[in-house]
Amino acid sequence: MAKYLVIVESPAKVRTISKFLGANYTVMASNGHVRDMPKSQLGFDAANDYEPKYITIRGKGDILAKLRKAAQKADRVYLATDPDREGEAISWHLAQVLRLPERQIYRITFNEITKTAVKESIKNARVLDMDKVDAQQARRLLDRMVGYRISPLLWAKVKRGLSAGRVQSVAVRIICDREAEINAFLPVEYWNLAVILDVEGEKSPLHAKYYGTPAGRVEISSREQLDGILADLDGVGYAVSEVKKGERVKKSPLPFITSTLQQEAGNTLGYSAAKTMKLAQQLYEGVDVKGKGTIGLITYLRTDSTRISAEAKSEAAAYIENEYGREYLAPSTETKAAASKGQDAHEAIRPSVVSLSPTMLKESLTRDQLRLYQLIWRRFVASQMAAARYETTSVRIDSVGQSPDKKKTPTHRFTVSASKVIFPGFTTIYTEADDKDKNEAKTVLARSIDLNTRLTWQNFDFEQHFTQPPPHYTEASLVKILEELGIGRPSTYAPTISTIIARRYVIKENKSLYVTELGEVVNKIMVDAFPTIVDVHFTANLETLFDGIEHGDVKWKTVIRNFYPDLDEAVQAAEKELGKVKVADEVSDQICEKCGKNMVVKYGPHGKFLACPGFPDCRFTGQYLEKIGIECPRCNKDIVVRKSKKGRRYYGCSDSPACDFMVWQKPSGKKCPICGDVLLAKGKKLACANGECRFVQ
Repeated sequence: MAKYLVIVESPAKVRTISKFLGANYTVMASNGHVRDMPKSQLGFDAANDYEPKYITIRGKGDILAKLRKAAQKADRVYLATDPDREGEAISWHLAQVLRLPERQIYRITFNEITKTAVKESIKNARVLDMDKVDAQQARRLLDRMVGYRISPLLWAKVKRGLSAGRVQSVAVRIICDREAEINAFLPVEYWNLAVILDVEGEKSPLHAKYYGTPAGRVEISSREQLDGILADLDGVGYAVSEVKKGERVKKSPLPFITSTLQQEAGNTLGYSAAKTMKLAQQLYEGVDVKGKGTIGLITYLRTDSTRISAEAKSEAAAYIENEYGREYLAPSTETKAAASKGQDAHEAIRPSVVSLSPTMLKESLTRDQLRLYQLIWRRFVASQMAAARYETTSVRIDSVGQSPDKKKTPTHRFTVSASKVIFPGFTTIYTEADDKDKNEAKTVLARSIDLNTRLTWQNFDFEQHFTQPPPHYTEASLVKILEELGIGRPSTYAPTISTIIARRYVIKENKSLYVTELGEVVNKIMVDAFPTIVDVHFTANLETLFDGIEHGDVKWKTVIRNFYPDLDEAVQAAEKELGKVKVADEVSDQICEKCGKNMVVKYGPHGKFLACPGFPDCRFTGQYLEKIGIECPRCNKDIVVRKSKKGRRYYGCSDSPACDFMVWQKPSGKKCPICGDVLLAKGKKLACANGECRFVQ
C-alpha cells in the first residue's frame, strides 16, 4: 500500500512523474483549480472585510472524492502543483477541501520534470507559502470586482452580454490608441540618393548613400531639393575623405522568459501566444521519447527570470566545448541580470537536458512541438556561447572640384558602412527574427580602399519614399508592449489576447490586430466612465503591489480595501450617467420582409444588425448598413459602414458589388482640388485617397 500521495495539476504529469517514483508513491491529478468564487454572485463580502467565498467547481466532486480517499490512507500528501502563485493557490485550496492536517501537508515544486528534480523536491519539501497564496487571492478578487461590477454596465449600454476585464480592457485601449495614431498619420515625403562609383582595380562598383555635407546630415524632402543637389554634383569628382576601421562585439542573447518566447515564436514561427503556451506546456509536462521513456523536455514555462542553474550552465558548457570547441564558450559563467520585476526565483525557459538536441527528437515530437523545442534549445545554447565579433568599416566620400558652369560648388558627402564576421560565436546556431546584422554584411567594400583610392562616377540612384504610419500590433508586439509597461504577468498574456479576440473586440488579420466597432464602443465607455481601470500606469502599479504581497511587504486586504470603494463609487456614478444617455432602439427605413414593420438597429457580439421590432413573434434579421451622409464619388449612391469577413471596419458603396468603391478611412465628402479624388479624414486633417497625389488639407 502506498504511503505517500503526490498531487499534481494535470494527468500528463501523472504519467511522467509516476515513472520516477517507487511503489510507495501514488500520483494523482487535480485537473487544475478545484475551488473558485461562485459564478452566480459577486463572490466576496464587502461588509465582512472583503472575505472571499469559495465553492467547489462544478464537475470536480468525483475527483475530490478520489483524492480525499487517497489522502486518508497516506502518511504524507505532497502538493506538487505549478511553482508560481497560481500553483501555490491551487495547493492551498486542495489542502482546504481535502481537510488535510498541517502535519500531513508537504509542498514541493520543481522547475523541470526530470527524475533528479522530482526526487530532489521531495527531499526539500516545505510548508505552504501563504504570501504567494495571498498575492493570487488579491489578483483574483480585483479581477472579479472589475468583471462583475462593470460588465453589467456594458450589457446595459451595448445591449448584449459583453464584459470588462482588468487587464484585457487596458490591452484593448492600447490597440485603440494605436489605431487612432494610424488613422491620424500623414505621410511625409523623403528621397534616398546614392552615387554609384567605379573603384580602381575592382570589378564591382561601390554604392555610397547620401549623407549631407561635411557640416552635418541633410534630409532630402522634395524633388526640388534633390534636383538642386544633383545640379551641384554635375561634373564633380569624388574622393575618399576618411576610412574608419573598428571592431564590434555582439553579446549572446539572454535565454527565454515567457514574454520573449511568445514574441520570438510569433515572429519566427508565426505561432499565436496561446499556441506557443499550449505547446510549451506539452514539452514541460512530458513527452514520450523513443528509447528514454517519458521526459519533461523544458523547464517551467511561466517565468520572468533569466537565471540559469549552475548544473545547467555546466552541462551547456560541456556540450558547446564538445560540439564547437573551447573558443565558443562564453568567457564568463556569471549569471546575467534577471528582470527586476520577476515574481519569483524560477529559472529561464531552457531544455531540461541540453544533450537532447532537436535532431535527436525528430521522431518523438510533432512538427509544431519540434519547431518550438528547437527555438528554445538554440536560444539557450546560444546564451551560453561566446559573443560574435565583427570588423566594421566606415568610409566617407566627398565631392571634389566644381561644375563647369559654376565658380564654387558646395561639398556633398556620401557614406558606406559594412561589416564582416571575424568570429561567429553564438550566431553559429542562433539569430533573432529582427536581427539587423542579417543585412549589414551585404554591403561589399573594396578590399583595400584607402584615402588614395581613385573613384570614378558611374551613375546616380535615387528614389522617392514616404514615411509609414506605426504598424498595427501583432500578438508578438502586443506582448512586448504589455511587458514593457508592466501590464499583467507571463501567465496572463496569452489568455488576455485570446479573450479580446474571442469577444470580437479585436480581430486578427494576417497577424495584425485590428480593433472592431464593438471594441471601439466598449473602449469609449471604459475611458469615459472608468479612466483609472484602463490607465496603464495604474494597472502596472497594481502588479507591483501584487509582488509586494508575495514578498510579504504588503497585506493583501489593504490593497482590496483601497481599491474597491473607488470602483464602487465609479460604478454608481456611471450607472446614473448611462441611465441618462441610454438610447432607445434606432428605427431604420428598411422594411421587415416578413411582417412589414420598420426594422430597428440592435447591437450584437459582432456589431450592429437589423432586427424586427415584432420579436419574438417575428425573428427576421438583416445586415445593418450605417449611412454616413456622404455620396459615393463614383455612382452617387450612399456610402455605408461595412465590415470585412473578420470584422474590420471599412467604408464602401451601398450598391456593392455593382460599385466597388471602398476605403479604410472615413470619407469627408470633399474632393481633392488637385486630382479630384475623395478626401479622407486623418485626425484633424484631410488627405487625398489617391496614393500618388499626397494632397493634405
